[in-house]
Amino acid sequence: MSDQPSDQPSEQLSYEQAREELVETVRRLENGGTTLEESLALWERGEHLAGVCQQWLDGVRERLDATLAEDDESTGG
Repeated sequence: MSDQPSDQPSEQLSYEQAREELVETVRRLENGGTTLEESLALWERGEHLAGVCQQWLDGVRERLDATLAEDDESTGG
């Protein structure tokens, strides 16, 4: 992966893409060697990517809950 953030809008990132970029962002922050301004930009991007990942996970949880509820209704549970 390149050292630059993805050019793809966050709304279009898959969970896997957002997670991969988040991992890379954290790695860059942990390695240091960036200016304060760069570190702040990386932190902000990481926070945003974490939110994108959370939205994906929340959506999956809602779908699972809906499927389980449907299963319970169809089995009389």
